Amino acid sequence: MKKWIALCVAVSCALAAPVPRAQTWPQRPVKVIVPFTAGGNTDTQARIISERLSAALGQPFIIENRAGASGAIAAELVAKAPADGYTLFFSATPQVSVVPLVQKVNYDPLKDFAPVSMLGTNAFVLGVHISVPARTLGEFIDYVKAHPGELSYSSAGTGTVGHLTAALFAARAGLTIIHVPYKGAQAATDLVGGQVQMYFGPAADLIQHSKSGKIRLLAVSGEKRAPQLPDLPAIAESYPGFRTIVWNGLLAPAATPKQIIDRVAQEVAKAAREPGTIERLNKIGVDALGNTPAEFAAVIRSEAPLWRDAVNAAGIKQE
Repeated sequence: MKKWIALCVAVSCALAAPVPRAQTWPQRPVKVIVPFTAGGNTDTQARIISERLSAALGQPFIIENRAGASGAIAAELVAKAPADGYTLFFSATPQVSVVPLVQKVNYDPLKDFAPVSMLGTNAFVLGVHISVPARTLGEFIDYVKAHPGELSYSSAGTGTVGHLTAALFAARAGLTIIHVPYKGAQAATDLVGGQVQMYFGPAADLIQHSKSGKIRLLAVSGEKRAPQLPDLPAIAESYPGFRTIVWNGLLAPAATPKQIIDRVAQEVAKAAREPGTIERLNKIGVDALGNTPAEFAAVIRSEAPLWRDAVNAAGIKQE
């Protein structure tokens, strides 16, 4: 009888013993805050990885779209959220590396977030209207130089990655070309229509129009050629050091336990290696990555000087 009582006590103690937090997390649904409206590139990636995390971790990862102020509203919400692993931020490059340079924000992009893992990256593609008599990047640069101030380029808004990429390219190449800001998809629409002559946009926005013969694709903004467009040179081949990409990945409030961050990062890395995920991302012009928290943090640090140069090239002053 004494042995039985002792066994029961031992079992009870074992069951009552504290379990490391990382093992018990998540015990309820996790919110994934997305800084843009539903249906766009970032939102699509957020849904791909949230679906994968839900399956792997046994709790729903629920998307909440909190658009506004170029993503600053969503970023501030996450920065002030409890650091318990139940609020994550599926951010894009602008909220961390660009927006704080061009407008006042109520968060510190380096101190208020813990990088988890980038799901994917994509460079921008330089598209020109078919009326421009240039078939290569070099020919386009020569043409713009021969017609200073006569050509224009569109963007999805002042201070967007597309705008800053174009401004940095113009500065590096010594071009005088007029910026015409739009809101959203109209920037690509007016390139196709010939109202503007140049536009830097996601491959998914431009490839279909290139195939129809309405625009011509000349280069990509990454440091190397894009797998989806291997025949297009990288601008860096002509201007070493030129590199603008958009990354999308998960961040957590800064004090989130390391065990949780590492667990999520491991699952993102697994998902990024799966053929199904790779295929889904490739369809929207994104290269799967799935890096570590340390690698993610290193990317953020390394790209900071380039974005400062781009903001200066665009002549943008912080509001």
